[in-house]
Order: sequence, then structure tokens, then C-alpha cells
Amino acid sequence: MNSKNFSNDGLLSVKNLSVTLKSNLGKIYAVRDASIKIFSGERVGIAGETGCGKTVTAFSIMRLIPPPPAHFSGSIYFKGIEVLSLKEREVRKLRGKEISMIFQEPGQALNPVFTIGSQLIETIRLHLKKSKSECEEIALELLRKVGIPDPSRIMKSYPHELSGGMKQRAVIAIAISSNPSLLIADEPTTSLDVTIQAQIMELLLSLSEEKGLSMAMISHNFGLLNELTERIYVMYAGFTVESGKTADIIKEPLHPYTKALINAIPKKGKVESIPGNLPDARTVINTCPFLDRCPRKMNKCYSIPPVFKIDSREVRCFLYE
Repeated sequence: MNSKNFSNDGLLSVKNLSVTLKSNLGKIYAVRDASIKIFSGERVGIAGETGCGKTVTAFSIMRLIPPPPAHFSGSIYFKGIEVLSLKEREVRKLRGKEISMIFQEPGQALNPVFTIGSQLIETIRLHLKKSKSECEEIALELLRKVGIPDPSRIMKSYPHELSGGMKQRAVIAIAISSNPSLLIADEPTTSLDVTIQAQIMELLLSLSEEKGLSMAMISHNFGLLNELTERIYVMYAGFTVESGKTADIIKEPLHPYTKALINAIPKKGKVESIPGNLPDARTVINTCPFLDRCPRKMNKCYSIPPVFKIDSREVRCFLYE
């Protein structure tokens, strides 16, 4: 932790980001006033239920959602550069080289008609400008680094010939091939069994520590985030509702939603569910977004709470006014 410069504005700074999408069903308010900061060498978790805006926030950082049909407000700064204002050719220099992403489904992230080796080599050549023979050597070394046995054989294999765990390792090799400053992992173990999940998490942790790689881990799994991250941002209905050190949030969650999420972690075979449902993403929200599901709501909750600072933590809840 001592190597991180917490006096600057961070490697990545997402400020008051809102993302509205147009659809046949009307406007979809996918992200609403989200703020996230990641410092150099830091591992940060982004937590919340499915539909809370985690993945859309990540896609916005990567500029994977085109301006139409999406409308953005707020800002995304990466190394002091405003990402949302970049032209597409400038974005391509950033995406994949400076910021890489591991997607939920490794099978969908790989092209089924090309071998693993050809996809990995193409990525290396695109970003590192090396000769083909140099790229092949780098590719083999990357596959070894991510724990793939017999990398020469895997280089010649197609995605459908690999197990889910091997495909995810190949995807991670591609993601780190350009030596990015920031790696975004979007639920990278969702489709894997428990044993393979643990192996992938251990791999990501060792890569982060070895390379000083900053990481944003998107997950609804607080157990996983507790193992891998140093700070957590909790999202609900597109808002960031709480942030702080991972250990503090796990031990003493402040926001009623965070408390409910942590209580929902299975304990001795029992699961405590959160009553109610997420607000419809097509609905304009003028109240606390968690109002209808909150056991501690008050009269003032019928307006959107600002973010309150408590020591090193932030929480969007009138309980801490």
C-alpha cells in the first residue's frame, strides 16, 4: 500500500457518471451518478446485484458503448485524460493496451474460428509492434504465466477444444499481453466451478502483485471481493451507494443495501434474501433508490440523498447525515 500515491486524483477517476440508453421500450437509465476511483497498483471491487449498473460502468470506461444510442454525463479520467471526449482512433490506442477487460463468458470473448495462438499473437502484434517470431515467444510465455500446461499445443487449439477454465486463462493471457495499467474483470468466474474459480482468483491476485497491475473486480460475491480487493464500491440502481476499505465494509456495512447484501451471503446453509426488487431501469428516480426495500426508511428518504463522508468511507444514506 505504501507505493500508492493517494494524494493525486488516481489512475482512474469516474465522477458523477450517468449513462442513458435508448431502446424500443424507451429510455433506460443504466447508470445514475456513479463515482469510482482507482489508484495505481490498487485492486478495487465494484459490487451489487445484477442490473445495478456495474457492467455498463465498465463498458463506459472502455468506451464500448457508442454515443448514440447512449448518452453520457459526468466524466471519466484515465491518467488525467478525459476518456469520454476522445475520438474513436484515440480510444483504440487506449482500449486493449492501457485498459484491458476480462468478460463474464470466456467462450464469447474468443473467436471460435481462430486458434488461441493466432488470437493471442494478433493482440501482441497490434499493441507491441513486435516481429511474428517475437510475438510467438511472448505468447508462449504468457500462456505459461497464466498456468496453461503444454502451451505449444494450446496455441494450435481452437476455443471449443478447451475447458471453461482453460478458456478463461487464455482470455487473461490476451488481456495482459499489452502490459495494461488497468485490468477490468467482469464476473470472471461466473461460469466456472468452485475449484476453478479459486484458481482463477489466485492467478489474478498473483498477476496484480507481480506486475503492480491496477484491477477493477466486478462481482456480486463479497467473499470473492474480500479475498481479492482493497476497497469496494457498492452500486444500486445505477448509483454508487457506499465505498470504503474492503475490510471495513465487510465488518461494518453502513448502507442498508450493503448490509442486506452481506446478510445474503449463505451461512450454515441458510440464505437471507432481500425482499422486493430493483427499480425498473426505465423509471426516473427522485427518491432514495433503495426506498421501497429499506427497513429503515424515513420521511426525508423521499428525496435522493447526497454522499456523506465518514472518515475514509462514503455512504449515500440520510442515516449518516
